Parts: sequence; structure tokens; C-alpha cells
Amino acid sequence: MLFLGRRLLHAALILLGVTLICYLLLFMLPADPARQIAGRSATPEVVENIRHQLGLDLPFYQQYYRYLTGLLHGDLGRSFIQRSEVSELMAARIGPSLQLMAAGILCELVLGIALGTLAALKRGGLADRILMALSFIGVSAPQFIAAMLFLYLFAVVLNWFPMGGYGGFSHLALPALTLGVLGSGWYSRMLRSSMIEVLHQDFIRTARAKGLGRTRVLLRHVLPNAVLPLIPMIGIDIGIFMGGLVVVESVFGWPGIGQLAWQAIQQVDIPVIVGVTTVSAVAIVGGNLIADLVLPWVDPRIDVKK
Repeated sequence: MLFLGRRLLHAALILLGVTLICYLLLFMLPADPARQIAGRSATPEVVENIRHQLGLDLPFYQQYYRYLTGLLHGDLGRSFIQRSEVSELMAARIGPSLQLMAAGILCELVLGIALGTLAALKRGGLADRILMALSFIGVSAPQFIAAMLFLYLFAVVLNWFPMGGYGGFSHLALPALTLGVLGSGWYSRMLRSSMIEVLHQDFIRTARAKGLGRTRVLLRHVLPNAVLPLIPMIGIDIGIFMGGLVVVESVFGWPGIGQLAWQAIQQVDIPVIVGVTTVSAVAIVGGNLIADLVLPWVDPRIDVKK
């Protein structure tokens, strides 16, 4: 309970810091949401009236206090542009984002574990060097460039998938594959290092000495221990995918939270931007908290009292 209490306290402080920094940065932007809402031909009096109605003429600390007060009551605010509750806008987009997030993480894990395992077993060989080079390229490639290349190759040239939109598996496969290929490099590099360390442990040598086959040792003893460092990475990916799908969702026309955030950024819709950032931070903190709780359960060597 003490461990959980400490983690919850840290989570609350992190969320407070995230909302403070995000709100402060948006407060310092030279763009004026009131002017955008009023239009270019609006008089200064009309703009000032809109600014007063939205509370944008208040000092920073008052605006931030009002936001925190609403947040404690589950109120993420009201969109300046769409005139709807931010929670309602996000609720309409959360389903597609969760669907794409799950498919993307699944692709990451499948590709990352397969490539990392092969690289570890071929350590120092040509296959190892090629796979690690490809993983480095994957994690370094800009999402926009990779998404456009995959879209051109698989949708235009090969015509295997539709150009974009929201629907069944055919619409989900290409954006999920894009996320999986780009993110699998982190998992493959981490798994390779972890597997190399596990392969030199005494219990692996003991298993081999007992006459167990290579495949059985790999599947029963090596992989279950080598994948443990990947669990916290999955928790981090949950948060990253919740708020970091802006590029992929925009390229493929996927109607998720990332696309909502991109539209809000273009329109300087501050409540939506802060709302998406807050929910993403909650997802990251929640994912890490779940990983912290799961790791001691799957690996008794970890002492949560430390």
C-alpha cells in the first residue's frame, strides 16, 4: 500500500506539472483565439467582448485555477471553436484511437520480439548488424515520411489497402503497420540486449546441461525473462499513442484523438489542446503505474519496498 501511495502521489505531481507547463506555454502564445473566433473583419470591441466571455482577459493564475477547479470535477472545459464540451469531443474520438493504439502496439511487439530474438541469436553476425541498422533507421525516420512512403507503396502501387478512412481491418492495417514498423526498433534493440544478458545466466547453462533442446530453452527460459524490460515500454507507448498519433491519423484520415489535436492546434483551440495533453499525460502515468504493479508480480526478484 505504501508503494502504491508513493506512486499515486508522484503521478499527481507529474500531472500537475504537465498541465501547468502546457497551460503556461499556450498562455504565452502570440496567437489570439478571440480574434480567430471573431474573424478578421471584427471590431476591437467585438474581439474584447469575446475575450471577456472566454475568460482570456484574466491573469494566468486565475485562468489556470479555473481550469484546475473544473478538472477536479471532471470538466475539461468547452471548445472555443466547436462550442462543445471537450470531454464529449474526446469521447467521440477515443474509440478509433484505442483501436489504432492496440493494433500499433501489437505490431510493435510482434516485429520487435521477432527481430530482437533473431539479432540476439546471431550476435555479431551479418544478420545482427543489418537488423540493428534497420531498427535504427526505423526509430529515426519521421512519421510523416514513413506514412507517406507506406501509403504510396501499399495503397497506390500494390493496391493492397485503401488510401485512408475509418472502417474494417483493411483501413486499420496500414496505419497500424506504419506505427509498428517505426516503433519496433526500440523493442528489438531492448530485447536483443536483454536476451544476450539472459543467455549468459547460470540457470540457462543449467537448463542446457539437463539436455533441454535449444528451442525449449529459448521459449521456456530465455524469452520469458528477456521480455520483462519491455513491459514498462508498453506502458509508455500507451500514453505516447494516445496523444502522439497526430501525424499518422492525419495522413491516413483516421478520426482519432490525434486528428482532433491537430485541428485544435491549427485553430488555437486551447481547451481541446490542454484536454488532449492532460488525457495523454494520464495515459502515460497510468501505463507506467500499471507496469510498476505488474513487474513485481511477474518477476518476484523485484522488491517494490525499495
